[in-house]
Amino acid sequence: DGRYIIVVLVFIQNSKGEFLIQKRSEIKNGKYATTGGHPKSGESSIQGIITEVKEEIGIDLRPEDIELYYGGRSDSERVFWDDYYAKIDVPDINKLQLQEEEVESVHWFSADEINELRKQDKFFMNHYEEFEVLLDWLENRELYEKD
Repeated sequence: DGRYIIVVLVFIQNSKGEFLIQKRSEIKNGKYATTGGHPKSGESSIQGIITEVKEEIGIDLRPEDIELYYGGRSDSERVFWDDYYAKIDVPDINKLQLQEEEVESVHWFSADEINELRKQDKFFMNHYEEFEVLLDWLENRELYEKD
């Protein structure tokens, strides 16, 4: 009672503007989502997302590759969360080492394709909500950088 969990996730975008999305294994609901999880005991939020990305999809992210774009807390759900963004190109996603218990496959999708997956109820809703926050952040960040 009174305990909270920490949830971390990352949206990885390539130079074409596509996002690296995973199809979760059937035991994890089989929907499309971004990479995320829970930091292990003693890990910081950023260490936790680096670990999750390595374990689930076999990519080595460095702290300087990642940018925190949103964080929050829900007392009703007893959760803290941190959402990260990384802009990197992955040469060949077909060669990634996927954690079979968690991830069935990975794909590059445009924002429109992700929205279509959501409309078909094929995208994990919690992650889609965070994706909408990301898109808003990216749009506003670009506007800010132009000034």
